[in-house]
Amino acid sequence: MGLLIPQASDTIQELSVEELRAKVGTGMEIVDAEEHMLLSMGPQHPSTHGVLRLLVELDGETVVNLAPDIGFLHTGIEKTMENKRYVKALVATDRMDYLTPMSNNLVYTMAVEKLLGVEVTPRAKTLRLILAELSRLASHLVWLGTSALDLAAMSVFLYCFREREYILDIFEMVSGQRMMVSYIRPGGLWRDVPEEFVPAVRKLLDFMPAKIADYEALLTHNPIFEMRTQGVGTISSEDAIAWGLTGPSLRASGVDWDLRRDQPYLDYASYDFKVPVETAGDVYARYLVRIQEMRECLRLIRQGLDRLKPGPVNIDDHKIVPPPRAELGQSMEAVIHHFKLWTEGFSAPEGFVYQAIESPRGEIGCYLRGNGTNKPARVHFRGPSFVNLASLPLMSKNRFIADVVAIIGSIDIVLGEIDR
Repeated sequence: MGLLIPQASDTIQELSVEELRAKVGTGMEIVDAEEHMLLSMGPQHPSTHGVLRLLVELDGETVVNLAPDIGFLHTGIEKTMENKRYVKALVATDRMDYLTPMSNNLVYTMAVEKLLGVEVTPRAKTLRLILAELSRLASHLVWLGTSALDLAAMSVFLYCFREREYILDIFEMVSGQRMMVSYIRPGGLWRDVPEEFVPAVRKLLDFMPAKIADYEALLTHNPIFEMRTQGVGTISSEDAIAWGLTGPSLRASGVDWDLRRDQPYLDYASYDFKVPVETAGDVYARYLVRIQEMRECLRLIRQGLDRLKPGPVNIDDHKIVPPPRAELGQSMEAVIHHFKLWTEGFSAPEGFVYQAIESPRGEIGCYLRGNGTNKPARVHFRGPSFVNLASLPLMSKNRFIADVVAIIGSIDIVLGEIDR
């Protein structure tokens, strides 16, 4: 952290409020420019979980005011997608929230399918659900490991990343990539999962409950962890709704809302699972919700594996999905469809759709507008990290500067999705 003063000769007392605002470059209202200290936390800071800059006004060690400064990772993902064909645009979603690419693939793909008016096969739905929950579990492991590391719990970080490596190996098994998978595609999946997939996932289901118990043994009743998280970063249910929070951050404030249950997709309505809810609305409550969600992920994955039946993973429409490779040597029509699909793509009708799913961080939604061509006229994402970050000033007010580190970790932001 360093003072937000460009020249060493300047001090806060020598600058007017207007000059401070000009130097800061934000609309933050400075309460007391003469007595308070302005600090820039980031943009290169290990506890901001990405390239995030926080402008913090301090009275001693107490946060008087705080303003997030974003945009350092802006890549123009949405505009890039609008200049690519529907399938080729998919690869940009992996780079948005890079900790849960399967969820990003899913929400965009489901929006395209809604615009096209197509329904995927039962096997594709089940596999999508299994992979989405594996992605949720992997994302929560990163959250738990990094947020614990912020509070000096290094062992938890090492253990969480050990288990995440196993999940990434499963992703590599099915897609060829550990992170940027581009596996869930319009009309189904890139290809069916290999034979080793089910045994590998069942092995995860066997050993993971004991690992989650280990995390809890290290943290849940650890007096230092409780002291750093209980009563810190509190937000009420009313404020959580008013600020648009979703996901674990919303449910930790006592709001029982989960899109998988309340606006079901992928047949979630027929699965047996609980939506964890806590009422304290603090850092500790957000920790408890995610720990419980990790166990619910395992329940959903197990049910999905039990339901997984043989069958095609892509719809039988070669104008949307490529024909099987085996047909290319036997059917001229298949060769034509293959050639036209990869050179021209498919066209979507005029109209617009909005599709939302429950990502590890909350509601991620995709607004998609077609204009009858092979490229989307408009792509826009409603990202949970972007919305959840807006509540950080409220959670941090009147807390110590050291508490800001714990609060940032608890809302689980990904800057790639914020700055898209």
